[in-house]
Amino acid sequence: MARFLLVIVLTTVTSLAAQVSSTVSDQTGAVSFNKDVLPILQRNCQLCHRTGEVAPMSFQTYESTRPWARAIKEAVLSKQMPPWFADARYGYFRNAPKLTESDIKTLAAWADNGAPEGDARDKPATVNWKDGWRIKPDVIVSIPEPHNVPAKGSGEIKSFLVPNPFKQDTWVNSIEIRPGEPSVVHHVMVQVPEDTPGPAFSWGAVSPACIPQASEAFLESPVGIGTPSAAQVKRPKNFAILEAVYVPGSPVTDFRYENSAKLIKGGGNLRIEVHYTPNGRAVADQTRLAFAVASTPPERKFIMLAPKSIANAKVPIPAGEANWETRGELEFGQDAQLVWFMPHMHLRGKDMSFKLIFPNGRMETVLNARFNFNWQLGYELDEPIRVPKRTRMVVVAHHDNSPNNPFNPDPAKEVAWGNLTSEEMVLPWFGVIVDRDADPEKLLSIRQGGCSPIRRVLSTSPVRLPTVPILRNRN
Repeated sequence: MARFLLVIVLTTVTSLAAQVSSTVSDQTGAVSFNKDVLPILQRNCQLCHRTGEVAPMSFQTYESTRPWARAIKEAVLSKQMPPWFADARYGYFRNAPKLTESDIKTLAAWADNGAPEGDARDKPATVNWKDGWRIKPDVIVSIPEPHNVPAKGSGEIKSFLVPNPFKQDTWVNSIEIRPGEPSVVHHVMVQVPEDTPGPAFSWGAVSPACIPQASEAFLESPVGIGTPSAAQVKRPKNFAILEAVYVPGSPVTDFRYENSAKLIKGGGNLRIEVHYTPNGRAVADQTRLAFAVASTPPERKFIMLAPKSIANAKVPIPAGEANWETRGELEFGQDAQLVWFMPHMHLRGKDMSFKLIFPNGRMETVLNARFNFNWQLGYELDEPIRVPKRTRMVVVAHHDNSPNNPFNPDPAKEVAWGNLTSEEMVLPWFGVIVDRDADPEKLLSIRQGGCSPIRRVLSTSPVRLPTVPILRNRN
């Protein structure tokens, strides 16, 4: 969706804000921009709301901020801004916004009292925003040439292949993605393409064969004594691997959680997928990537991955359905540590949750997040969650194909699963830390609907599991 939707959000949430609070607490007319408001904007908003960045208006000066005073009040009271969709009852995330209730009251009071500028002597020093890389790059690559984005249109997803700068397998501490024209870049994903032809992953458009449940798929037996069948031993390429992702306002992911790093396979190409959203002005973008190379090999490997499909591709989302549920279950075949999540759906996406069921039966919801197509956020855990072998992870997603969904292009039509934005998908990206030599294809096994009950595979029909708040004492 075009980035101009941010303007719509800021200017049309008045009624919602009124429901949240018809008055602001005991703030007084002493609140001013220079003394009280600007420091809040510097801490929480200017990462996006500054010249040349993704937001359509700058909050760096009084002159550029004053026209938006009432819209800012309404947006923060209604929790529209800053964008964050995780249920606060579950999980602790290091990249969660830091806008406090006191900050919200201050912003609202400033708008209510006429948005005064205040004394120039109270103005804090201007933030020296780094116009360049946030990491110290060792290697930089870019898409081959500038891509022209028209002023108007529904948006497009373009894939670019660039030569891999690494001829040999290389460990990196961080990857930063920097759009050339952030105002029209919705998100960017970077992958090392699979050797097999065709798209890098199926997005749920193809219904794979039944996959053995994890306890069978990871069974190890001496040859000739209960040896698993070839179908159990030979695992399909069933997981998509992600090297890096960019969404507006997100921090650069540092892969060094616990002496870990990301391994970039050498040779071939890198696949850079950019989702462009026209914003009313014809521009050209040339997205670049920067790599910070690890000085020494790490002890552990950071992997971002997702099952290629947990949806039943044969069953579309019915027209008018407000809460269509898709459920899938993964089982860990080896010890791992969870560190990161990023739900991905399309225009009808409503919410997605991740729940762990440990071998001892304890359940822990680690993320329950609303979904917003315009802000596809990543959620970085404060601390890694240790996941022992045989732990199951249940992913539940909901889609809203009803008229109540303001992003729904046509609630009168059923929606198929596929790559197009007009279609739908369920892609539950998550990041784990594992042993350095771990094979991602052997890390997890998938249980999904549409298979024989003999395999005890979970159905995708609507079912509700109990929700259990997060526990700090982990296995």
